[in-house]
Amino acid sequence: MELQSQLKTLAEKVVKLKGQIDTEESTKHAFVLPFINLLGYDTFNPTEVVPEFTADLGLKKGEKVDYAIFQNGEPIIIVECKNWKEKLNPHNSQLFRYFHTTKTRFALLTNGIEYQFYADLEAVNKMDEKPFLEFDITQLKENVINEIGKFHKSNFNVDEIVDNASSLKYTKELKKLISEELQTPSYNFVRLFASRVYTGRLTEKVMGEFTDLVSKAFAQTIGEKVNDRLNAALDKESEKQQEEHKEPEKISKVSTSEEEMDGYRIVVAILRRKLPVNRIVHRDTQSYFGILLDDNNRKPLCRLHLNGGNKYLGTFNGRKEETRHLINSVDDIYQFEELLLQTIDFYED
Repeated sequence: MELQSQLKTLAEKVVKLKGQIDTEESTKHAFVLPFINLLGYDTFNPTEVVPEFTADLGLKKGEKVDYAIFQNGEPIIIVECKNWKEKLNPHNSQLFRYFHTTKTRFALLTNGIEYQFYADLEAVNKMDEKPFLEFDITQLKENVINEIGKFHKSNFNVDEIVDNASSLKYTKELKKLISEELQTPSYNFVRLFASRVYTGRLTEKVMGEFTDLVSKAFAQTIGEKVNDRLNAALDKESEKQQEEHKEPEKISKVSTSEEEMDGYRIVVAILRRKLPVNRIVHRDTQSYFGILLDDNNRKPLCRLHLNGGNKYLGTFNGRKEETRHLINSVDDIYQFEELLLQTIDFYED
């Protein structure tokens, strides 16, 4: 918890001060050295943190890397810093040249905001092309903070970090690949699923149809999974909201069905991409089940008409005019994802 608090404080400092930082040197002193310090290394102790570290580079003698962090007389991490305004490009970095001349297994490339940790997972004494851990200090997640903690002086263990680094690196690459496939499915990805459900010949036309189907199927599956996880919390919250907003004389006249609540949860699963859950509020009436932005009657997000013979989803345009769409079940709400997300823009813009 202490490291998490320290990282949060440093992140706040970065956001506050970066507009006043113009040079690489000031970036080092304002952002990078405090980061090294919160890892438990004394930046004023030349036996622990060595600035302008020089190693024998053959023909390129005298080149220096910004910092080397030492433990037991040996460098354990070499650090190269850039101005916070610069993009990190490891191919222009001296870290590649320095890595094989030292006994270190880890290198850090940073501009004080973005951090990239490298190791030699693919070839001994040769720095990998891609980092096994990278993050933006202003957007830290708990799992990343746990990984940063492994570099703390009190926890540092080369073998444990190296063993875990391989898993981190390939998991990161897989997540990136999955994200890309979900955004724009590749031919092979679509074929993998189409071949398992379609018995005919996978012509170019069929593959075109399945590209859209696979993308929609994954979007709906993810939405449903999110919906399932929200159920318990939303049920409790909706009960509280109903008690707060229902009028006594209407208690006996309005009855919220489970189908309406299922529809509400699906709408929340879609809209939470742009809105926090607590801004999406439902109000049931005798005529329809309304879903509002910020519990404001003047900001309808959509309406569910599920109590008649036919079921409808009502969406709104910029003039707050309702258009009803015939649906067979609440699951069909996923087909109107773009219209629902667009409605938010009418109010937020």
